[in-house]
Amino acid sequence: MKLSDSRPLKPVSLAAPYLLLAAAALLLLAAAPARADLTGFVGNTATPANRPVTGFGIGTGLLIVGFEFEYSATVEKLTSAPIAPALKTFMFNGLLQTPIPIARMQFYGTLGGGVYHETLSTEPSGNQTNLGTNVGGGAKISLIGPLRLRVDYRVFTLRGNARHTPVQRIYAGINLKF
Repeated sequence: MKLSDSRPLKPVSLAAPYLLLAAAALLLLAAAPARADLTGFVGNTATPANRPVTGFGIGTGLLIVGFEFEYSATVEKLTSAPIAPALKTFMFNGLLQTPIPIARMQFYGTLGGGVYHETLSTEPSGNQTNLGTNVGGGAKISLIGPLRLRVDYRVFTLRGNARHTPVQRIYAGINLKF
């Protein structure tokens, strides 16, 4: 069969759609698997006075991009000036991280936002719940098997009528990769 300009028609291959599907399947199978991790931590909130903080984080990620939810609770300090309120944060964060550990350390930077709740027992009418953001970074240091030491520094900016902002925090914790 010929077209009006006398060029022959090329037969359509039935294999082309199957080749396209096979290529897409190979790309999906070769993609980096999603990973998850769980961190329990203790540390120090340094604004406006040093006081202990505890918390946990759970996250997931692909090669260089990750996401996590983090909860932390800082106790209030009433014993000496300056007094400092208790602070609870509930943050959702995005992470950019090195794709592989360098000298057993995986470095990351983080940026996120969420909700905070600030209380001071001497001023219960001044309790504050509002939005906050955070930025920071750290490293996950391989120990043995799936266990890692996580070291992290964050700066929180608290919206609304927070007594102190920005708030700085540093922590160390045990991270379980699964």
